[in-house]
Amino acid sequence: NKCVEVTATSRHYVDRLFDPDPQKVLQGVIDMKNAVIGNNKQKANLIVLGAVPRLLYLLQQSSSSLELRTECAVVLGSLAMGTENNIKSLVDCHIIPALLQGLLCPELIFIEVCLRCLRTVFISPVTPVQLLYTDPTVIPHLMSLLSRSQRTQEYITQIFSHCCKVFVGICSHANTTPEHQTVLFNHGAIQNIAPLLISPSYKVRMQALKCFSVLAYENTQVSMTLVNVLVDGELLSQVFVRMMQRDQPIEMQLTAAKCLTYMCRAGAIRTDDSCVVLKTLPCLVRMCSKEHLLEERVEGAETLAYLMEPDVELQRIASTTDHLVAMLADYFKYPSSVSAITDIKRLDHDLKHAHELRQAAFKLYASLGSNDEDIRKKITETENMMDRIVSGLSESSIKVRLAAVRCLHSLSRSVQQLRTSFHDHAVWRPLMKLLQNAPDEVLVMASSTLCNLLLEFSPSKEPILESGVIELLCSLTQSDSPALRVNGIWALMNMAFQAEQKVKVEIVRSLGTEQLFRLLSDPDSNVLMKTLGLLRNLLSTRPHIDQIMSSHGKQIMQAVTLILEAEHSIEVKEQTLCILANIADGNTAKELIMTNDDMLQKIKYYMGHSNVKLQLAATFCISNLIWNEEDGSQERQDKLREMGFVDILHKLTQASDPNLCDRAKTAMQQYLA
Repeated sequence: NKCVEVTATSRHYVDRLFDPDPQKVLQGVIDMKNAVIGNNKQKANLIVLGAVPRLLYLLQQSSSSLELRTECAVVLGSLAMGTENNIKSLVDCHIIPALLQGLLCPELIFIEVCLRCLRTVFISPVTPVQLLYTDPTVIPHLMSLLSRSQRTQEYITQIFSHCCKVFVGICSHANTTPEHQTVLFNHGAIQNIAPLLISPSYKVRMQALKCFSVLAYENTQVSMTLVNVLVDGELLSQVFVRMMQRDQPIEMQLTAAKCLTYMCRAGAIRTDDSCVVLKTLPCLVRMCSKEHLLEERVEGAETLAYLMEPDVELQRIASTTDHLVAMLADYFKYPSSVSAITDIKRLDHDLKHAHELRQAAFKLYASLGSNDEDIRKKITETENMMDRIVSGLSESSIKVRLAAVRCLHSLSRSVQQLRTSFHDHAVWRPLMKLLQNAPDEVLVMASSTLCNLLLEFSPSKEPILESGVIELLCSLTQSDSPALRVNGIWALMNMAFQAEQKVKVEIVRSLGTEQLFRLLSDPDSNVLMKTLGLLRNLLSTRPHIDQIMSSHGKQIMQAVTLILEAEHSIEVKEQTLCILANIADGNTAKELIMTNDDMLQKIKYYMGHSNVKLQLAATFCISNLIWNEEDGSQERQDKLREMGFVDILHKLTQASDPNLCDRAKTAMQQYLA
């Protein structure tokens, strides 16, 4: 039985590690080293049989010879080269502290094998990177070992670049450990690693470059420091530019482009700097061509999308470079690069990872089209583009769905596209389906897109209304995520704009007055603003105003009072006064204001406010209350005159703001008619 034999020989290897004769132990370790190279089955057996704790014991024994300790580290490094389970077992046996301890040994050969093994363990995704930072003396010691040899330089920079994780989205509290980037920065990573960029060894240069890319990512402090660093008299950014030249290996070109991209996004390099416009951007566009390998095309497109995301000028330049828009269409058709066609393993790999290309293409299209109308037109006119986005919305990969919806959102900012390609492809259908049960990230993008599809000029508005969207949006307004609450209420606001009475009634019924008033006291000011916008759209046209105020008047007036009394921004108060002006325009609704002296005093206060916007909105309220052609206008005019409103209007006719002056004059004319 083959399996039993393997285990028997494996046990023999482990037994020899316990021999009392140190020479035999050494020979046993050397034989074990030769047995495990390239043999994953053998590695797994030895781990199961408990070789690791014994090897670590021998590695740490001061009585072990240098040769034995070195050979033990080599075998451990070989075991680490196996599967992820192997790494887990090694980490569980506390291999990391043992190897870090080994770095204190004076012999360089031993330091190098320990570092090599540490490198192998740390580049695995299953190893907790935090283990490098547990003991505060480790990082400074690693920095001091950088000068020992090219090998220490290669392994240490590789360890750093894998152990420098940025925690995005975790709120940092005062007592948490500082971010990895900060720890490395504070221990002089930049000064220590910069000289390695001109090392004679390609591997060292490459690892140092990778280090800088992870240090600079979204880090202003690091990026601002990097801009002023000189390497052998040359500015670091120029060293990166040199590394992007076409005669350099692709990996180097890409990583150097990432460094400059991150420095630019962190505000250390201007977006119109020639090293960005003439070097970094063209280099990244080059990476998108189908000559390159899948990973290179993915990384090139994602980095380029990130580089130009906030800058319309870069978007315009990129859209006219090397036919980029058409080049991205190949991301959907040719997952493999031209050079890989003969390699069957590669083809198989690329088919399995083709979804990454689609995700990258959608991200780049989203970034390209986020501002410029002509670019959006160019994108939607690319062959089958809308069909591709629509099928992307229902792909199994969540990342592709998210990227496709981001792309759709970007294009939905265009009035032209909403009226044409969006309508022709009934984009709203898959979008609604996506909203049924998706993670928050996808929901935020999908609901933002839906907001745009519900604008009054969008032909998709009608069919969406008929598909039961109101319930769905009302449920979004109850989300814990402020972004989802904003989008839900925003979409309802767009839907209520100039809508028929039955739609408005359905919104109020679906949302429920309780939820509506809960949103009016939402801690998020965006939610509050959009809810006021919804209320303003619901209270437009007289019959609607009167109908809603007859059933919910008391609560609405209460909400208006609370907002006008609380500490809110000018925008919020202006929007609230506009709602009040709409109420004042109703036939019966007016009385809710006229019989509320407290509210009239508030209007008076805002007519004399220092902010013109608030004065305008308050004057509009009064204007609607005293309008001549309406029933009871005489009584209203008399009451307001007694309260001193005419004097205020008279004063406002002298106002320096022309709009305010006109509005006050128009109101005064009602008294003279």
